[in-house]
Amino acid sequence: MTHAEIAAKLQARWPEHRVAPSLARIRALCELLGGPQRSCPVIQVAGTNGKGSTAIMVESLLRALNLRVGRFSSPHLVDVTERIAIDGEPMSPGAFDELVADVLPLVELVDGRALELDAAGEPIPMTFFEVMTGLAYEAFAQAPVDVAVVEVGLGGAWDATSVADAQVAAICPIAFDHTHILGGTLEQIAAEKAGVIKPGAVAVLAAQEPAAAQVLLGRCAEVGAKALLDGPDFGLLDRAPAVGGQVIRLNTAEGPLGDIFLPLFGEHMAHNAALALAAAEAFLGGRALPAAAVAEGFEQVRAPARMEVVRRSPTIVLDTCHNPAGAQATMNAMREAFDFDPLIGVIAMMADKDVDGVLAQFAGQMSQVVCTAVPGTDRALEPAILAQRAASHFEPGMVATAADIVAALEMAVAKADEAGAGAGIIVCGSVYLAGQARSLGLSSDRRPG
Repeated sequence: MTHAEIAAKLQARWPEHRVAPSLARIRALCELLGGPQRSCPVIQVAGTNGKGSTAIMVESLLRALNLRVGRFSSPHLVDVTERIAIDGEPMSPGAFDELVADVLPLVELVDGRALELDAAGEPIPMTFFEVMTGLAYEAFAQAPVDVAVVEVGLGGAWDATSVADAQVAAICPIAFDHTHILGGTLEQIAAEKAGVIKPGAVAVLAAQEPAAAQVLLGRCAEVGAKALLDGPDFGLLDRAPAVGGQVIRLNTAEGPLGDIFLPLFGEHMAHNAALALAAAEAFLGGRALPAAAVAEGFEQVRAPARMEVVRRSPTIVLDTCHNPAGAQATMNAMREAFDFDPLIGVIAMMADKDVDGVLAQFAGQMSQVVCTAVPGTDRALEPAILAQRAASHFEPGMVATAADIVAALEMAVAKADEAGAGAGIIVCGSVYLAGQARSLGLSSDRRPG
């Protein structure tokens, strides 16, 4: 099969937004593989918003120490190979396909064991995310890597990545998302995410709402994990916007460290950087990283589709925000870094998200929106339905629809050109939409004219 056919076959399995609350299948696969999840120390990154960028920053900091690092992330933007990175680079399609060929027979053995049944009494085969998790741990074992930085897919306790006992658990701010799966209260969501904190580990906790913090600290006490808290133990001390990002000052294990350039926009990214540095220090046993390594690690950070400028004249920014807390952080960052007037949004959303909560955040900053959809998934809202929802948040005549991302971008660019030099465009509301925009060649590596 071609790489595209192999990727499609994997993604045809039970999708990752459907969670089967069991580690039985991933444990069975890892046993058949010889326990690759135990081949190196693991830093697990959980939370609601900021997991991906925090994991990227932890990876970059550790690589600045000349460590060989594996990183597992989700979802991907364009190709499944993005999910498994070694030495800062995604696996090549050829290496990935060879890995799948080696592992898939064992996956099929696990499928045949019928370890869990669905509501209809049918056996649940390994899900797409479970298979990808097994592939990642096996790739890291084969490399081999010195440490694996693993981003949780959804939740924590039952997430397939938790088949490994992480030495460090970094937990980003917890907010409302996936409530139909994780629960409708912060306490319920936090309890699920707290499952990544394993006995004897170090839990590095970003600033949390009191209800979530209480649950996380209770978990630490229950399993004997050491807790490091944003504020007393680490944190962001100061920041200032700069060309291409911001300059930050962080509280480290050896005291304040300033004049650090972070090539990412927004206060939320600066807080993620503080969390990432604290996680790297925890992995090193509480030792501070050399100042030169911190500077190099952060300067080398690249976070695709996280406030990523992909075109100028007019400026187009890609972002993956898809829940109210994430949308608020992105809109605040857009106001600080760009101050476009007007700001035109190209948006698509999944029906199982808090659509009105996100649109309310967008309406506070965007002047106009073009509603579109992401093909290939039955989760996406149709453009007309999304536009109906948006109409209650925006002024009359400020909501348009487009059948696909190409038409939506053409419409948004025309609106920006008409508005003049101060206009800008942001593509957001869905990871899948940002990925589709990147698949068109919209990325900071290749900026179209």
